[in-house]
Amino acid sequence: MRHTGEGHAEEIARGERFAFGENWRRFLDTLDDDRIAAAEESLRSMLAVSDLANRSFLDVGCGSGLFSLAARRLGASVRSFDFDPQSVACALALRERYFPGDASWRIEEGSALDEPYLETLGQYDVVYSWGVLHHTGRMWQAIDNVARRVATGGTLFIALYNDQGWASRAWTALKRAYNRAPAPARPLLVLGVGAYFEARSLAGRVLRREPILASKRWRNRPVRGMSPWHDLVDWVGGYPFEVARPEQVLDFMRARGFNLVRMTTCAGGLGCNQFVLSRQ
Repeated sequence: MRHTGEGHAEEIARGERFAFGENWRRFLDTLDDDRIAAAEESLRSMLAVSDLANRSFLDVGCGSGLFSLAARRLGASVRSFDFDPQSVACALALRERYFPGDASWRIEEGSALDEPYLETLGQYDVVYSWGVLHHTGRMWQAIDNVARRVATGGTLFIALYNDQGWASRAWTALKRAYNRAPAPARPLLVLGVGAYFEARSLAGRVLRREPILASKRWRNRPVRGMSPWHDLVDWVGGYPFEVARPEQVLDFMRARGFNLVRMTTCAGGLGCNQFVLSRQ
């Protein structure tokens, strides 16, 4: 499959891209039925559906393949692609485990920046890209490209990092440093950021006079079926990294014929804003 730009492995070697697929491969060791059920519930809740029967579903940047699996279990015909070969391997492994030989779930390598490739895909009832397009290095182009894959009357479900101003610039510098650091130093950076988050959480519990125990992030399964540790590694290392304010996204999408159906923000803080939009 043809990609846009230089090769994936070369970008990682130069410290210009995080090895997302390697992190997802480790995540699959933690995958169980509860996490899969949480992923299914995330789709049902945000899309306001009970299932995806008789719908086509395009997973742009499928990562571990978890949400492609969730969509397939909800009845959709699924096509998944990712720029990272290890992510593609993860999705293939999940298909082999849960839907061996299934012709209704196609998986391949591809880039959200490769317009000729995307044109070959056609259009879909649901196009899903959670936390992916801001890692392409050309976020607005990627959003525009992906939006074209939504059929008339179809749904686009994307999540993009919130713009925190100076804090986002600081996080960008940290992510760049992580990817350029020697491999033995990277876990130390992740642990340092984890300690920062835990200290901030602890301070909040003290101020609210709550029990001083480990935060819920580590005691409970997080939403969407994800793993706290692998989420943290992804957050610290995830590079390239771009951000957007909700109003920027909404203005951009309205100009392309989309209306907002549902939005969940991180209240101006750290994390992803989620957008469900319909194509008129």
